[in-house]
Amino acid sequence: MSEKEVTRRNFVRASVKGMAFLPLSAYVDSPIRGTVATLSIVCVGGHPDDPETGCGGTLAKFAKAGHKVTIIYLTNGDAGIPGKSHSEAAAIRTAEAKQACEILGAKPVFAGQVDGASVVTNEWYGKIRKLIEDENPDMLFTHWPIDSHKDHLAASIMTQRAYIDMGGKFPLYFYEVCTGRQTRNFHPTDYVDISETQAQKRRAVFCHKSQGFVSLEFYQRDHGMMEDFRGMSIGTKAAEGFVRFVNEGESIL
Repeated sequence: MSEKEVTRRNFVRASVKGMAFLPLSAYVDSPIRGTVATLSIVCVGGHPDDPETGCGGTLAKFAKAGHKVTIIYLTNGDAGIPGKSHSEAAAIRTAEAKQACEILGAKPVFAGQVDGASVVTNEWYGKIRKLIEDENPDMLFTHWPIDSHKDHLAASIMTQRAYIDMGGKFPLYFYEVCTGRQTRNFHPTDYVDISETQAQKRRAVFCHKSQGFVSLEFYQRDHGMMEDFRGMSIGTKAAEGFVRFVNEGESIL
């Protein structure tokens, strides 16, 4: 790598760190273009389909702008298909996730915990942190930590701990999944207009046929309704909401 490329990479990183004080939309809607470097956007989710439904439109916008997007799935969805063994369900759901990531323009990574039986241990924390560090992130996304699903909680807790221990030098945002049933007490600090990537997001989500995503009516019950509601909040057709992690010394305003 040339000295010029290193300088540009540092410039991009410095720009992202500075924009932690600005709304997420100010960055995702105005990506840095014309540089050698691209940003590394990393999203951690509990199961195949969580990142897609929670922030798939935003991830698609980053990928469309030419940035590198990686989705880390804590579990393989082993217990997510009634009548199927864990190994059968995992094979189906990881294949669905790979198809969804291809549509979003993301790279899938599977951590390998067991669906519905995830644990937070020092050993697993080390594994999750390494997976995150391997991607050299410039921006990180994960579940909002107040959630009724233990796998979502585990993913969020370990991601937050990794972020803090890595120095918190880049933005961390929390996304919502099935707010009211799973995500609780979620009040967005940031919104991203996904009107242009909503159809792309839905194509990705509909790869998860094993989870019932076979009709728009099914999708609309939770995820589509939330896209509409968040869109109304900022006067657009569709949006995704996020809560920004506030580091020590940063303003909450």
